[in-house]
Amino acid sequence: MIFVTGGAGFIGANFVLDWLATTGEPVVNIDKLTYAGNLENLASVRDDARHTFVQADIGDSAVIAQLLAQHQPRAVLNFAAESHVDRSIHGPEDFIQTNVVGTFRLLEAVRAYWSGLPADAKSAFRFLHVSTDEVYGTLGATDPAFTESHNYEPNSPYSASKAASDHLVRAWHHTYGLPVLTTNCSNNYGPMHFPEKLIPLMIVNALAGKPLPIYGDGQQIRDWLYVRDHCSAIRRVLEAGRLGDTYNVGGWNEQANIDIVQTVCALLDELRPREDGKSYAEQIRFVQDRPGHDRRYAIDARKLERELGWKPAETFDTGIRKTVQWYLDHPEWVAHVQSGSYRDWVLQQYSAQEPA
Repeated sequence: MIFVTGGAGFIGANFVLDWLATTGEPVVNIDKLTYAGNLENLASVRDDARHTFVQADIGDSAVIAQLLAQHQPRAVLNFAAESHVDRSIHGPEDFIQTNVVGTFRLLEAVRAYWSGLPADAKSAFRFLHVSTDEVYGTLGATDPAFTESHNYEPNSPYSASKAASDHLVRAWHHTYGLPVLTTNCSNNYGPMHFPEKLIPLMIVNALAGKPLPIYGDGQQIRDWLYVRDHCSAIRRVLEAGRLGDTYNVGGWNEQANIDIVQTVCALLDELRPREDGKSYAEQIRFVQDRPGHDRRYAIDARKLERELGWKPAETFDTGIRKTVQWYLDHPEWVAHVQSGSYRDWVLQQYSAQEPA
């Protein structure tokens, strides 16, 4: 039995489905169900006895403690987080509450549970914290990629809150001996991605005939990681990672945002052509850049390959084709996640922007 927090969100839900399909080990899935948590992501395991869903906040210490005592997991994997940079700029307090205070309270509940385990179970227990490459800050065009020893230099409220959570996890290991592992991943993409992030937003807007808004000059570079590759990396770190260590997880796929959007448009031109025969690329619009926008992220994932034998299975070409096809095949999912609050947020974020 394992616990997964944030398991109704994009990465968490993909992990839960992947875990059950790959290992068969039961999962208790805890999610607060904020705007980005979606039980439709878990529809295929709704009646699966191996999957137990609990709507709860990781900051609710009493509920977490009760669930730990009841289910006796051998590991806790923490995916729960507020994760969107733009939202953190407009409303940073939610990010501090979930990513910092929530992680602290989760760590304390897990520490109390772990301290009371029998010796064998205590030795085998793991707490795996899922984090981001954004804690490292930004890179210049020719700088080497982020390694696990790179200084933390977060530049947004989101990345600062995740950096704080990483430090808490590290401290709970060194101070209390809690057996922790941390992963810092690059930009994920794939099925069930909430359409406020770049790739799903471009797909959804393109199909709806709406503008495709790109910040600044579109030359911001990210390392893109297919979400199911990320899931396999987390499984491997949980299985064999060294206690207290951090592992960077990347896709070896550095791409500029404008190139990503052009690729999405080309795939849509092929798979779902516009009725007028024109390219979806005609819908691209450059808008004013967001404050503090990091210029480049890149992950050096050689430690994970060297020590644990993990490499991504997907190239960007194969992963992005699977992603676009998934959105084309699941229009009901897209329609259901586009609630009134989501539409209001997109309107606030992009429609009032002046061209760059």
